[in-house]
Amino acid sequence: MILRSLLTLLALLTACDLRAATEISSLAELAQAAAQSGQSVKMKPGVYRMIDFIPLSSIKARQKREEWQFLHFTGNDNTFDLTGVTIEFDTALRSALHAPIHTDEFLLKGSNNTLKGLTITNIGNGMVMGDAVVGVVGKGNTLRDCTIRVQGSAPYGYGDLFGKGGHKHSGMHITGNGTRVIGCKVYTRAFGHAFYLQEDCADCSFEDCYAEGVMRRTDEVLAETSGMAFDRKFRTEMKNRSGEARILPGYMKALSEDGFRTYGTHRNLSFKNCTAKNMRGGFELRTKTAPRVEGCTATGCERAFWVSTGAVVTKCEGDTQFGPLLYVEGDNAKVDVKLLPSEADKVTVHATAAIYGTGNKVTLTASGKRVHALPIFVGYGPPGMGENMASFSVKDTRGLMLRNETTMPVIIGAKASQCEIITKGPVKENLGKDIVIQELAATGSN
Repeated sequence: MILRSLLTLLALLTACDLRAATEISSLAELAQAAAQSGQSVKMKPGVYRMIDFIPLSSIKARQKREEWQFLHFTGNDNTFDLTGVTIEFDTALRSALHAPIHTDEFLLKGSNNTLKGLTITNIGNGMVMGDAVVGVVGKGNTLRDCTIRVQGSAPYGYGDLFGKGGHKHSGMHITGNGTRVIGCKVYTRAFGHAFYLQEDCADCSFEDCYAEGVMRRTDEVLAETSGMAFDRKFRTEMKNRSGEARILPGYMKALSEDGFRTYGTHRNLSFKNCTAKNMRGGFELRTKTAPRVEGCTATGCERAFWVSTGAVVTKCEGDTQFGPLLYVEGDNAKVDVKLLPSEADKVTVHATAAIYGTGNKVTLTASGKRVHALPIFVGYGPPGMGENMASFSVKDTRGLMLRNETTMPVIIGAKASQCEIITKGPVKENLGKDIVIQELAATGSN
């Protein structure tokens, strides 16, 4: 009886797995399928132009209907195999639609869907206020092996030198619980985040994902003879280390925002084997609900990792080409990050790390040799807006356990107390109280 029941169950499961896929070959068919449930859908590979499906002449009617999405996945329990499919999205459409702020263009609103293999490529520089290419709202959705190429924002070319407002355009915006993002890539040529989470979504995970932006030297900005920076007389949102709100030469700025970013409370959030390159923040995970970050890499960013209360960061690595490797704030974080040897010519970087809070445990290791010694600041917080041209601030720090296996020097601030510092690099300054310092034998890489 038990064997017969098991065989019956296996047959049912096999029947479900082998259900015939609905084959489609147009955006019209995809939009129709996106509104239904319980399907397996496979789309013919090829390049599909959104403007052919939704022409500019139809936009006024969509405005009247308040139909803000260009593709709206409202069905549940679907599998969409879009391997080899590229949707070319002319950003003139979003300018013409003029949707409300934070209205994403492709919205996955249903639950328990899998979206596989899709590439979305923006063309043109049409702009609206603050949206993303893909929004994930429903519960339990999986995006696998998708690629988003983003453009269309203003101003672009200056990063956040003049503030964080303006006409942003991000890659993937997640607000739905239980979202899984696997093997997805965002290449951004717009001011906005690659991947970001809001509205306290929980139980989300990222694995084998990639975010890449573009960096620009401040010397290039200062050489402009027209345009936004010139018109503003090169004045910035934040004051620099000299106390002036002005761009300084010798720095690198990310033209986009963060690779992976949190806003709010995100319980049971994890990142595994993900990479951020040339972004403002590689992994800016400031939620205080213990995100787990394993095997992740951040290179060529303005800051590589920025984590907060309860974060667990293991087997990760990053460099200080254009900014610090690590910021730790909050309490009881456990961080293990390797410093890579990459350095850049004629770029000013002021620190390897800045750490503050209570009960944090931080281990810094290294591979390869470095030319420049960049301090590890204990009892200091990140500059305002994380801006590398600005100064660090002295912060309360208690009960830190720092193991510095690099040869980078350590500087301990006046508000640090009851800390244990085990270090291969020298302690250049110690203004703290009840600080235990133990030297680590200086052998191997730095």
